[in-house]
Amino acid sequence: MSTPDVLAVHRRTLATLVTSQAVGAVGITIGVATASLLARDVSGSESQAGLAQTAQVLGAAVAAYALARGMARRGRRVGLATGLLVGAAGAALCVVAGVVGSMPLLLLGALMLGSTSAANAAARYAATDLAPASGRARALSLVVWATTLGAVVGPNLAGPAGALAARLGIPELTGPFALAAVGMALSALVLLVLLRPDPLLLARELSGSGGVVPEGTSGGRALAALRADPVLAAAVVGLASAHAVMISVMIMTPLHMEHGGAELRVIGFVISGHVLGMFAFAPVMGWLTDRWGRSAVILLGAGLQLSSLLLAGASPEGSSWQITVGLFLLGLGWSAATVAGSAVVADRAPLSARTDVQGVADMTMWLVAAGGGALSGVIVGGFGYPVLNGFAAVLCGGVVLAGVVTGGERRDREADRVGA
Repeated sequence: MSTPDVLAVHRRTLATLVTSQAVGAVGITIGVATASLLARDVSGSESQAGLAQTAQVLGAAVAAYALARGMARRGRRVGLATGLLVGAAGAALCVVAGVVGSMPLLLLGALMLGSTSAANAAARYAATDLAPASGRARALSLVVWATTLGAVVGPNLAGPAGALAARLGIPELTGPFALAAVGMALSALVLLVLLRPDPLLLARELSGSGGVVPEGTSGGRALAALRADPVLAAAVVGLASAHAVMISVMIMTPLHMEHGGAELRVIGFVISGHVLGMFAFAPVMGWLTDRWGRSAVILLGAGLQLSSLLLAGASPEGSSWQITVGLFLLGLGWSAATVAGSAVVADRAPLSARTDVQGVADMTMWLVAAGGGALSGVIVGGFGYPVLNGFAAVLCGGVVLAGVVTGGERRDREADRVGA
């Protein structure tokens, strides 16, 4: 296949991924503003409010590895669609759990819902399979940006979805999950119909591997690649740290606001601003990453996240400008660190273990975030929301470390060029 033909397939792949992300993002984020509140109502305990979101993050970790194994064998199309469909079933199960008042059923549904988050994360790597090296970060960031429409609209549908649920005679907080299931199913349909040819399988074919899956286990191939490349390993640490910072603070913010009397629509507005910061400026972060380098943008993300934690930690309960701006900057810092860190993974993961490394990177990202999410409820319950932000600031050290290590690699390469 000629270079123009490959670029044409790459553009079609991007268009399909963008469409799928825009549709599915409504389903992915609509429950964010209400998950902790539903868990609190079902369990009857504020200390368990973060468990549903934590289960979702844990489910994403398991699914990231499982989907990576599936994509290694059958390509991106089947893997991404499977993740979305499992998530849709999980969202439907959350509705049932709310109706019958079962916390175990809610946690199972949230665990399955995490599969959609894993598929959403893996889609950014699918955008790089056929992308030219000079524009890899921009291609990746475009798919991240595509989440903006549905992601910003999603949390703001929490109020109308709750009103619809009330008319149907089911708990108000289950309404967002019902709409989520529909969005995920539609997103899966887009991928199954339009993501042809499969970008990963085509990349293997063009490389001469003929689409053959390398020998060994998925985890073994990934760990071997990470041991051989400290910069790749540092990027994984940075991705995990940035995600843990974002998750641990985000999931407890609705509860912090509700304690001060904030209405559901106001909470939804703040979460929408946070999600806007996460996704809307991703193309800018991609452009900066390709222009300034991976290290500079990772460090930018660390600075933005630390600034956000200072504001959010100082915010009073209820609604305030500090919590609104703080959550926006939290998302913006996540965007910078995630786009640049993911670009490092896309750059350095060998084709023979590409999905394996990406799957382990995302699994690590979600597992660390699950730990942060599990602790967040305990920290807020025992010590308060400001202490949670201090805890997140410590986690942000991993993002700084990733920026420093990748910066050292860039300087080494520049020195080599000068010496040559």
